[in-house]
Amino acid sequence: MKKDKLSWAQMVCEAEDKGLTLIDFLLERSAAQLETDKQSVLERMGGMFRVMEESVAFGMTGVKSNSGLTGGSAKKMKEYIEAQQIKTQPGLLGPVVGTAVMYALAAAEANAAMGRIVAAPTAGASGILPGVLLALKEKCQVSREKLVEGLVVAGVIGEVIANRASIAGATGGCQAECGSGAAMAAGAVVYVFGGTGKQIGDAVSIVFKNMLGLVCDPVAGLVEVPCIKRNAGSVVQCFLAAELALAGIGSFIPADEAIDAMDKVGRSLPRGLRETAEGGLAMTPTARAWTEKYFKGISG
Repeated sequence: MKKDKLSWAQMVCEAEDKGLTLIDFLLERSAAQLETDKQSVLERMGGMFRVMEESVAFGMTGVKSNSGLTGGSAKKMKEYIEAQQIKTQPGLLGPVVGTAVMYALAAAEANAAMGRIVAAPTAGASGILPGVLLALKEKCQVSREKLVEGLVVAGVIGEVIANRASIAGATGGCQAECGSGAAMAAGAVVYVFGGTGKQIGDAVSIVFKNMLGLVCDPVAGLVEVPCIKRNAGSVVQCFLAAELALAGIGSFIPADEAIDAMDKVGRSLPRGLRETAEGGLAMTPTARAWTEKYFKGISG
């Protein structure tokens, strides 16, 4: 017998039917799955949040990847933001989004430098959630406890996506990795700022609307170019979707259906656009020349 797919809409309805807040329902559900209690779930998520903080701190030191292809972008973004502050200019992205972009770059660069990260939902998308959550902590004074709860919400959204579709670039392109990371982060943002379960779902759907069809084309097969800057771009998509949802601008397509559409689009992508490094930016003249030089150096 085929098992029913997980449904965000159904979870929201079940919470309402049981007279529970969404976070209490999600915590009870997670605790049952892990055969533990709600407090233990929060402690586990708190541990993940600490790892996110550590990965960002490591990335902010200006670390370089082993390949030498990437590194130092987060530090440059910090210097730019500080220079704008001296000029009393907020920067084009503003303090919250600009800081989130900086921290997303840092965590993604930590990953490329073989640092410890939280796959959220994958290593290739590991900068998005940390960037968003730490920016909210620093610039919006959101409490650590609330952010950890937001991480619970994000985790369940990721579970729904993985169940209904895929979070792997090799299966669904970068829409399945950075797209899922942005959707998870958008849901967390909406929750943190008091949005409803429906608004969380709207934010998830809006992210996939805007990132549908995004290919996975890593240069030389490394999780560096264009992956790191896509983490930064996904942060912007996250905040856009969250702000629209919080403003009451709903999504005509429900979250569950948007996830299903992402899955179908991803599986329709040519093989060369699904993490094989055989298409897209990975096959540009610059990328091919660098890749050839890099592998020659490795083979000695």
